[in-house]
Amino acid sequence: MKRTTLSLIAVATALAAVTGFASLTAPDGTSAPAAKAPTRLPVQRAGLVCPVPSTSEVAETRYTSYTPVAGGTGSGSGTAKGGAGKAEQPTAQLRLARSTTPSGGTSEGGKKPNAPKIPATVTTPGKPVTADAEGAGAPALTGAATGTLAPGWTVQQTTVVPAGGARGLLGLGCGAPDTEFWFPAASTAEERQDYVHLTNPDDTAAVADIELYGPEGVLKSQFTEGIPVPAHSTVPVLLSTLTGAAAQQSVTVHVTTRSGRVGAAVGAADEKLGSDWLPASADPASTAVLPGIPADSTSVRLVAFVPGDNDADLKVQLVTPSGTIVPAGAGILHVKSGMTASLDLPELTRGAAGSLLLTPSDPKKPTPVVAALRVVRGKGDDTEIAFVPATAAISARATVADNRAKATTLALTVPPGEAAQVKVTASAGSGGGTAVSRTVTVKAGTTTAVTDLVPEGLKGSYALTVEPVSGGKVYAARTLALPQDGTPMFTIQTFVDDRGTVEVPSARQDLGVLD
Repeated sequence: MKRTTLSLIAVATALAAVTGFASLTAPDGTSAPAAKAPTRLPVQRAGLVCPVPSTSEVAETRYTSYTPVAGGTGSGSGTAKGGAGKAEQPTAQLRLARSTTPSGGTSEGGKKPNAPKIPATVTTPGKPVTADAEGAGAPALTGAATGTLAPGWTVQQTTVVPAGGARGLLGLGCGAPDTEFWFPAASTAEERQDYVHLTNPDDTAAVADIELYGPEGVLKSQFTEGIPVPAHSTVPVLLSTLTGAAAQQSVTVHVTTRSGRVGAAVGAADEKLGSDWLPASADPASTAVLPGIPADSTSVRLVAFVPGDNDADLKVQLVTPSGTIVPAGAGILHVKSGMTASLDLPELTRGAAGSLLLTPSDPKKPTPVVAALRVVRGKGDDTEIAFVPATAAISARATVADNRAKATTLALTVPPGEAAQVKVTASAGSGGGTAVSRTVTVKAGTTTAVTDLVPEGLKGSYALTVEPVSGGKVYAARTLALPQDGTPMFTIQTFVDDRGTVEVPSARQDLGVLD
């Protein structure tokens, strides 16, 4: 459990204790009214960080910033400084961060001539805003949204590198800062250049630690403890320089902070296969869903890791459009505690988009795991890779921005159990168009691909928002495919709940009894 979750529990417990005291000390001997059940209110502030998109001089990057329409949650309730009752102007602003080299040198991203002069800034919910940058000068970004622009604010970073060792289509949903991250499917192999990017959005410095785990356990590392990340800065760390151990095809990276918080993502470049971002896996859980494997995938590698003390035996299943099956050559994957396990699954999907489902082989022995997939499309010299981390079910709403006409596939997965209905909305385009919505029913134990939901009169790119309506748990991922010169360039982003609302314990009591 993350420290932020523990903090919220502590606050809720404290509030419960206060309201309980009031109800027990009414002067007339009667109980004061019980505290009302917690309510959910729109968040008033949200923060995101985007790492340096590329070091290639031929890179082309688009930032897309978007806040979904609130849908009846009301307007922001903040007040301007010095003006009680006066509505505060909502904002969703990105700012350029400094890039900090491992040697300690820094460069201010905003001073580079080819950096975006005005990062993408949302002005109203429901319409994406884009900004473009070229070359290696595109900086890391940090930012915050307030008021009505905060609930569900998302930023997508999409980079095309047409040539060179980092060739590929790299996509990343800019993440929220936190104190702990797990990255299965990283690598220290000779053909890989994997950097973990640590970005600090706050006004004070953060200190981070990095642990590496290979197939035999902990990799002896150096320079991985107490890594300073200055305020409003980003630090890239090349994984292969952290250990003198033999190169490993599959490595699990664990990032934690001793103080402060950071955003973290792994940029992976394979000199033969292509490049993309590896986002963090969902928190360790006994069941893992990895959605959105493209129908034409030529190779899939599953990487799993057990953070705890017990080994895990995982049943590996493929959730297809017609049902859930055990793929050939899969069966049970044994994952030893503290060791990274991998399983190659060539030609897994066989022409139909699917999702991987990991469950305990013995339901009585659930063991929390983290997991990720490396997915390959194409053959020979014309290949490209993407990564799919295990992701949590969408509890309320999730959005992925920067979708393009005839290039986007939305995969919706419902594990065996109960069918589900979801509302899918394609926003207005960044350059024009009208939003459209559709309710999609997904049968239990299946994956449904949606390719034809596009805004009317679309100009530019658009956002896709998924909201569960009824039924079982829903997991989702978006594939963006932009082929170039015979290379099937693509990237996959999972849908992560946008945390647009927060549960607030109700403390409405007649505390006048304490007077």
